[in-house]
Amino acid sequence: MSSDPGNLLVHLQQLRFAYGEREILRGIDLSVRRGQVVAIMGGSGCGKTTLLRLIGGQLRATGGSVTVAGQDLARLSRDELYALRRRMGMLFQFGALFTDMSVFDNVAFPLREHTRLAPELIRDLVLMKLNAVGLRGAARLMPAELSGGMARRVALARAIALDPMLIMYDEPFAGLDPIALGVVGQLIRRLNDALGASTIMVTHDIVESLQIVDYIYFVSEGRIVAHGTPDEIRASDDPFVHQFIHAEADGPVPFHYPAAPLADSLIGTARP
Repeated sequence: MSSDPGNLLVHLQQLRFAYGEREILRGIDLSVRRGQVVAIMGGSGCGKTTLLRLIGGQLRATGGSVTVAGQDLARLSRDELYALRRRMGMLFQFGALFTDMSVFDNVAFPLREHTRLAPELIRDLVLMKLNAVGLRGAARLMPAELSGGMARRVALARAIALDPMLIMYDEPFAGLDPIALGVVGQLIRRLNDALGASTIMVTHDIVESLQIVDYIYFVSEGRIVAHGTPDEIRASDDPFVHQFIHAEADGPVPFHYPAAPLADSLIGTARP
């Protein structure tokens, strides 16, 4: 990884976040450099999607700092934050396409909302984005007519419509068959490189992620418990990383919820 601070696009320092008294994130340090594809992994409910929302400015940190493109989000006005967010693309879990809009209109939506481009130019840009994901021929279809993999690719075309500097993905591989998963994975890598962007991807898919990402952070109980390159992660002897990448049922994340010994429960000396 480059040590040049000017190459840093996203930087989280001792980030903390809580919903009321329930603490979700506890002292997160995380960096994303320009051009990188970074994965955030961990068990369900550990705070991965919350991290994306904090980076995107949808949530405000309880403590620590979130810096994107050299700007501390906590110090930005509403207009400044919205201007920064227009330089970010987001692919939501399962795509979240507008069901009453065609494929073309879904991709055109951010261009129409955030630019004053002529309709002819918007048309050309939409067709170029759809062509980049292999779906220019599906421009007039409705979301209900798409397969899961096609819908995810349309959502990806919409996420890059404004040529963002940062693209964030929330479980981009969820529910996809192996072919669609491979296609989406390769598109994430290729489009990131073609745009000169940076990518943050929340995912549980170990096999595909290790093929396309530059760096991985593992989150557990609101903290970064391990991080490294794909080669470093493969070679890691960290118990949590080993359990996660080998899908083992028991380990640092236990199989059994805390309870009294079974024998005590069976003979009635402990409450169920």
